[in-house]
Amino acid sequence: MSVERKIAVLCRVEPGCLGPDGSDHIEAFCALAQRAMQYFDVDVATWILTPRYDKTLEEMQYSVANKLLSHAQATQYFTLIGRDIDAFEERFQDKLTSLINLYLARK
Repeated sequence: MSVERKIAVLCRVEPGCLGPDGSDHIEAFCALAQRAMQYFDVDVATWILTPRYDKTLEEMQYSVANKLLSHAQATQYFTLIGRDIDAFEERFQDKLTSLINLYLARK
């Protein structure tokens, strides 16, 4: 799939997922996780991981060719490429949890 046809996934990571002092580590974690995610589901998506300082913003945001998609549009996109968005998000959450656990084990 060409880069312009891939879905871009912006994930805002809560500092609290790294424990009570997570705000001290969230920037470093996102930078490390970003590097790990460059190999995850690359046939479908590009990833952007960033701290979630503003809780009014969605945790996950999708776009294609720099056009923001609603969740319904993202669901339709995944259906068109023969994938299930819920399974995609679950695999991502599992990967993120694994990265968090690895990060915390090294801290």
